[in-house]
Amino acid sequence: MVQIGYTMMTEQAGPRELVDHLVRAEEAGFDFSVTSDHYFPWLRSQGHSPYAWSVLGAAAQATSRIPLMTYVTCPTRRYHPAVVAQKAATMQLLSEGRFRLGLGAGENLNEHVVGGGWPPVDVRHEMLEEALEIIQALFRGDHVTYHGDHFDVESARLWDLPDQPPPIGVAVSGEQSCRLAGHLADLVIATEPKANLLEAFDRHGGEGKPRVGQLPVSYGTDRDAAVERAHSQFRWFGLGWKVNSELPHPDSFAAATQFVTPDDVASSIPCGDDPEDFVAAVRPYAEAGFDEIALVQIGGETQPEFLDWSAKTLLPALREAFG
Repeated sequence: MVQIGYTMMTEQAGPRELVDHLVRAEEAGFDFSVTSDHYFPWLRSQGHSPYAWSVLGAAAQATSRIPLMTYVTCPTRRYHPAVVAQKAATMQLLSEGRFRLGLGAGENLNEHVVGGGWPPVDVRHEMLEEALEIIQALFRGDHVTYHGDHFDVESARLWDLPDQPPPIGVAVSGEQSCRLAGHLADLVIATEPKANLLEAFDRHGGEGKPRVGQLPVSYGTDRDAAVERAHSQFRWFGLGWKVNSELPHPDSFAAATQFVTPDDVASSIPCGDDPEDFVAAVRPYAEAGFDEIALVQIGGETQPEFLDWSAKTLLPALREAFG
C-alpha cells in the first residue's frame, strides 16, 4: 500500500497561502504532507521563500489529521542542531504527535547566507552525523554537553519534550548518506526512484523502516500551459543533487538550465489532466520500494484547482493503482 502526500513548497507561495493549501489538502484526503525548508527559491520565477518553521506552526494549528514533515531541514549551517532539536520537539507538541523531522546535508543555495563557505560533501556528511547525535541525545531528555569536530553544545536540555519524540528521516543520494540513514534514522528520504538507494539503506540497518519519495507534477486542463509552467519553475529538477547541492543562487540555476527545453521537462514531469500519466509517474517509486510518495504541484497559484482535481480524480486513481 502506497500513501500519497502533499508538498507545501515554500519556494512557490507565501506563508498564508501555504497554510490554506494544506488545509485544503487535508480536506482532499492526502495521507501526509511535507514542507521544504529554503532561504531562496530555486529560480526567480518561483518567487517565494517564507520561513518554513513559522508556516509549520500555523499549519499544525489549522489542521487536525494530516501528518507534517520537513523535507528537508539542514541542521548544520543556518541552524545549529541544538536549535533544530528544540523547534522539532515544539512542533511535535503543537501538532499532537503528527510531526516528523526530515534532515539532510543541505544545499549551498540556502546555507551560504550565514557565510563561512560551503564545505565539501564528505565534511557535510560528517557534520550531519554529529548533528544527528546531538538531536537524538536532546530528544532522549539528556542534559547535553558535546564537543565534536564540527559542533559544540554547552549544557543543553529540552524543557518541553513530547512523550514520543519526532521520528527522524535522512535524505539520501549515495552510499555515504545511506549509511548514515541506515544507522541513525527512523526513515529514509529520496527524490529519485532509485531502488539501489533503498537497498543501500537496508544494508546499513534500514530494513523495515519507512521510505519517503517525492515527485513533481504539473496539473492543468491546458497541457501546453502546464508544460510551460513546469519549464519556467522546475527545469532545475533534472540537474540531480550533486549539482543542485552546490549552486549558490537562483541565477546560477537559471544559467545551468538555459538549454533545458519544455519537451525535456515534459518527458520527466507529468503535465496536463490525464490521471493515467500521473499514475505512470508514481509507478517507478512504488516499484522501487517507496511506501510514501509526496506530490509537488508546480505553481503556487494552481494549488486550489489541483487539490479539487486530486480529491475527485487523482487520489482515487492512485489508490486504485497502488492500494
